[in-house]
Amino acid sequence: MSTFGGLNTAYTGLIAARKGLEVVGQNIANANTQGYTRQRITTSSVDAISRVGLMSAGVQAGQGVNVDGVARLGSAQLDAQVRSSAAVAGYSAVRSNALTAVEGSMNEPGKNGLSAQLDEFWAGWHDVSNSAGDAAPAGVLLGQAAVLTTQIHQGFQAVANQWSTTRGSVDGMVSEINNAAEQVAALNVQIRNAQTAGGGANELLDKRNLLTTTLAALTGGTLVDRGDGTVDVLVGGNALVTGDSAQKLVAVGARTLAEGGPAVHVEWAGKPAAGPVAVDGGELAGAISLLAPAVTSGAGKGTGGALAEAAESYNTFAKDLADKVNAIHRTGSVSSAPNAVAGLDFFSYDPTNAAASLAVVPTTAAGIATGTPGVGAADGSNADKLAQLGAGKAVASAGPPPTFVQSPSADWSNFVTGFAVKTRTELQHASLADITSNAAVGAQLANASVDLDEENVNLLMFQHAYQGAARVMTAVDEMLDTLINRTGLVGR
Repeated sequence: MSTFGGLNTAYTGLIAARKGLEVVGQNIANANTQGYTRQRITTSSVDAISRVGLMSAGVQAGQGVNVDGVARLGSAQLDAQVRSSAAVAGYSAVRSNALTAVEGSMNEPGKNGLSAQLDEFWAGWHDVSNSAGDAAPAGVLLGQAAVLTTQIHQGFQAVANQWSTTRGSVDGMVSEINNAAEQVAALNVQIRNAQTAGGGANELLDKRNLLTTTLAALTGGTLVDRGDGTVDVLVGGNALVTGDSAQKLVAVGARTLAEGGPAVHVEWAGKPAAGPVAVDGGELAGAISLLAPAVTSGAGKGTGGALAEAAESYNTFAKDLADKVNAIHRTGSVSSAPNAVAGLDFFSYDPTNAAASLAVVPTTAAGIATGTPGVGAADGSNADKLAQLGAGKAVASAGPPPTFVQSPSADWSNFVTGFAVKTRTELQHASLADITSNAAVGAQLANASVDLDEENVNLLMFQHAYQGAARVMTAVDEMLDTLINRTGLVGR
């Protein structure tokens, strides 16, 4: 290699060191940028020119360094783990948050819960049995009954409100999914064009990676790398994004819990004939599972959507409470007609919506059937039966053997316990999924995030490399100056 070639070798070293400094600067500038993946220049040595023959100069040194590109130090495997764990965590988080909200509305255990009000209601019947016909204890009983029905209404409404909130979130998720899918398709085009032209697309890849992680957290979507710079996003095995095109989803189904109609699901926009899209996981799948209708019969009874099942449990409790109280109350007599069976109901309700329509029928003591027909106007034995109903000791049918019915308090306790177990299970799933997701994100960040200590070391390394290449260039320049300007001057 000629002496002039030494200048070029030093020059390539300057170029490589400068490019390395630029990449280090980019890393440091984006140390706190979400989703940014650290970068490194990739270089390769330039081979020496081989010459064979009389003019060969013998062993030759290489001709410097080539900057091959700027590598993005991400891991496809770690990125895939982040997406899959985000899908599971999103599914569990939506379900646990909704069930926790409903459980909180029950105020159990505590003085503001329905259990405490039921105890007050049964105690009110006990007081009435001791003072049959008196207005004061009867008024207290009616007030307690009114509070009881109000609490049942509010509990049912809390479930209905949570259903509506979750339904609204489905629309929001679908909108976010469609927007992210369009952005991924647009980035596919930009990345493909940049790579085809030999340019860099690392920052574009970071942006697309964030969007695909969002899609995975929302839908459980999976990625397929097409090898040309583009990726496809599949939801339930169907393509949401293919190259430069994106499909749109639309949420279909009832808007409120009371509306009924088709179950909430998502379809491809403009393609209703294709039927529901099977969403594998993520927040959208969690929300849709909560909104599924209740299963009220058959082998799958009670396995429907958690919110609809909770609402159905409220309806069942309200109906059973009214039926059990009414069954005893109808057999009693009122103080104005102590010898006749009154046949009066204490509660009324709409069978199609018992929890929301439950109401107290009597308005005064005259409408409360406190006694046993034929015993006397001051008799409170029937009111005592109703008081005993709270302990599960009320006789529901006449004659031996007596038939005992389960207390409505026990019915409510069983519902609360079952719902609490379901909520606790979802919280455990959410906690474990969150731990897994955080671990995956931590592994991804450990591999791809910017380490300022490492960048400072690289900064010094490239700085010294630049200085070294500059000194080589200076030395070669001095050699050439001697050859050009001083050759032939010896001896003059």
